Amino acid sequence: MSATIVSEPSSSSVTSSAPSTSSVAQHTDKRSLFQKIVEFINPGPDSKDELYETLADAEDNDVIGAQSRAMLEGVIRMADMTAGDVMVPVTRIDLLDIDSSHDELMHQVIDTAHSRFPVYEGEKDNIIGILMAKDLLKLQRAPELNIRALLRPPVFVPETKGLNDLLREFRGNRNHLAIVIDEFGRMAGLLTIEDVLEEIVGEIEDEFDIAEDDGDIFGLADKTYRISGDTAIERVNDTFDVKLLESDSDNKFDTIGGLIAHEMGHVPKRGERTVLNGLSFTVLHTKGGAVKWFKVMPEHMAE
Repeated sequence: MSATIVSEPSSSSVTSSAPSTSSVAQHTDKRSLFQKIVEFINPGPDSKDELYETLADAEDNDVIGAQSRAMLEGVIRMADMTAGDVMVPVTRIDLLDIDSSHDELMHQVIDTAHSRFPVYEGEKDNIIGILMAKDLLKLQRAPELNIRALLRPPVFVPETKGLNDLLREFRGNRNHLAIVIDEFGRMAGLLTIEDVLEEIVGEIEDEFDIAEDDGDIFGLADKTYRISGDTAIERVNDTFDVKLLESDSDNKFDTIGGLIAHEMGHVPKRGERTVLNGLSFTVLHTKGGAVKWFKVMPEHMAE
């Protein structure tokens, strides 16, 4: 009768196959973090306040930084936002007419300084394509080109489109701009990938943006000035020795942007110009419905 010998595992094999205490702890920590991420991506209806509290605790405990917390909170908020919440309304969109001449198109592109433009034919609701500003340069080398050949196909999304889904589509189809339409199929506004990302990371600064402590009035080489829209009226008065607003005026404005919008009777658009007390103010850059920068010069220099 043969004997069956059962060998005991060696201590070395046990040691090599069993996870260490530290690795178990790490695995437990990772599992806990994974669960939190799952809850974060797909929170329950009553869990958002708890998520905000968890992020606040994580920042207090130096697990994440303040900027990371702000971005994560932006992602949570974005889950409930739609294209209609952050779109640029149709009244503030710079559109190009397909029947405009090349020179007219070039001047409008230069004046507005956007990189992409919706192009319409006939009625402004009839968007037939998106023109990249850089594509206009092709007409310089080949004037015989038909501008229709330069148009990119437009992307249309409803106002109710969720920002999460829209961002996924932006990434998937490599589009950076979408036309937002209302329930009747009319253009309600437009939305760029920058608008969506700003809901997460905050305002994305461009070449016109500067730090607040870097100043708000700049003298330029051509003896004109660049002034931010949120510059105090008193500071403008002191700089140019003028009185743009009398102290006993019924209209109380703190900033030059607010005053000029009141004088114009509407939100100023890029390229618009007005004169106050002998100073010419030309809108250089707008963002979020407000003027970011004016170009200022004596009225006689602008004529």
